[in-house]
Amino acid sequence: MQFCAASRTIDKFDEFGGVAGRTYSSVFVVISVYESQLTRDSSLLVQMAILETSRLTLRPFREEDVDLLSGLMANTDFMRFSLGPKTREQTAAFLETVISWHRAGLPSPFAVVIRSNGALVGYCGFLHQEVDGEKEIEIGYRLHPDYWNKGIATEAARAVRDHAFRDLKLLRVVSLIHPENSSSQRVAEKIGMSWEKQTIYRGSLTNVFFLSRAGWGKENAA
Repeated sequence: MQFCAASRTIDKFDEFGGVAGRTYSSVFVVISVYESQLTRDSSLLVQMAILETSRLTLRPFREEDVDLLSGLMANTDFMRFSLGPKTREQTAAFLETVISWHRAGLPSPFAVVIRSNGALVGYCGFLHQEVDGEKEIEIGYRLHPDYWNKGIATEAARAVRDHAFRDLKLLRVVSLIHPENSSSQRVAEKIGMSWEKQTIYRGSLTNVFFLSRAGWGKENAA
C-alpha cells in the first residue's frame, strides 16, 4: 500500500537556514511526501529508526533536547552560513517542527550523539525542500566546531544516506550548499554525491549536489 501524506504548513521559521551550508530568509515550509518517494512501510521505519556507526548514535530528537540544542544554535560558528545564532525560543520552534515530522512518519533530522560520552553535538538528516519547482529531500548536516575535521559529519551523512536508500527506498537525495562552504561540499562528495547545478535558492546562490538510489546501488555493488 502506498503512503501519501497530505500537504501541511509548518509555522514560520528560519532555523533550517544553512543546515547544509546555505543561507535563506524566513519562509513558510510546506511538506509534501509523494507515493514515489515514501511507502507506508518506509514511514514506519522512519518512526523506528535509530542509526549507529562506530562513533555515533543518530536518534530522533526529543523535547528534552531543547537546552542542549539551544546551546548549539546560539553558537556563531555552529550557525555559519546561516542567518546567525538563534534564541532559545527560535530553537524550540525548530525542535517542535523536527519532532512533528518524525511523529508523522516523515524523514527528519537526527540528533548526532557521540557514543563514547553521550554528547549531543549537532544534527544530520532529512529536510523537505523545493528547488526550481521540484520537491526534493535534502541531507543536511551541522556540528559543533569542536567536532569539525574529524570525519564525524561524513560518518553521520553516510549513515543517513544508506538509511535513505536501503530502508526508506527514496529515489534520490540532494544537498544544498553555499558556494563558499567547501567543508560541506567535501562531505557531499565523500558520500558519493555529484554536483548537479547552481541555482538561486531562496535568494542565495546555491550549489545543488545529488545522489540517486541507482547511483548508490552501483557504488555499493562494486
